[in-house]
Amino acid sequence: MSNSAPLIHPTAVIDPAATLGEGVRVGAFSLIGADVHIGDGTEVGPHCSIHGPTRIGRDNRFIGHCAIGGEPQDKKYAGERTELVIGDRNVFREFVTVNRGTGGGGGVTTLGNDNWLLAYVHVAHDCHVADHCVFSNNTTLAGHVSVGNWVIISGFAGAHQFCRIGDHAFLGMGALVTGDIPPFTMVGIDGHGRPRGINSEGLKRRGFDAERISAIKRAYRTIYVAGVPLAEAKQALAEQAQSSDDVKQMLDFIEHGDRPLQR
Repeated sequence: MSNSAPLIHPTAVIDPAATLGEGVRVGAFSLIGADVHIGDGTEVGPHCSIHGPTRIGRDNRFIGHCAIGGEPQDKKYAGERTELVIGDRNVFREFVTVNRGTGGGGGVTTLGNDNWLLAYVHVAHDCHVADHCVFSNNTTLAGHVSVGNWVIISGFAGAHQFCRIGDHAFLGMGALVTGDIPPFTMVGIDGHGRPRGINSEGLKRRGFDAERISAIKRAYRTIYVAGVPLAEAKQALAEQAQSSDDVKQMLDFIEHGDRPLQR
């Protein structure tokens, strides 16, 4: 842990009701509002604005021109107290925007740990992003989107409100999804994005062995290639899940969605 006091550029504006941890750096012309807590070792670059209520963990980097913790872009928002909670070791590149939650949507937007948000990414109100995700340039998440662990979203891709994107999924460039994307699935563009296999390369990089990947591929074929109704596909997945925790994760994901499965 750093023993240094915060280092604040003389042109930055820090509200007296903000709390900055040890070793925090705030760049030129940045604004830190009231009810903002920034954890140790976090760096806020130039021309950033962070509004509260927002809680930010340690060792995050806001490179520049980020707008964090602003009011939700929702006409139903009436000024109720809502918040944004960010974990540790995340990187926010230029012009990233992340909004607080809404009263009707749970009241909080959350980002976990070790995520990379590249330039012009937008994370809307009431979204929940887990850990180790990469959102490439211009990724856009509408309100109430849930994103699992180790998800990669390519440039200019996005998700409709209330969609869920499961662990280890991959969205190709420009893919716009309007339904839930199961864990391990890779989505390519064809009008709206549609599933085009599993994210096998990403799974290999994360230590999934051939047996696990084979079970996931079989489950994918059951959902998307067999041409059977979803109810029948789920019955087959239930049998496959008896010998594969990964397939069980896919089946659990499908069973608990509010939006239709993207097929």
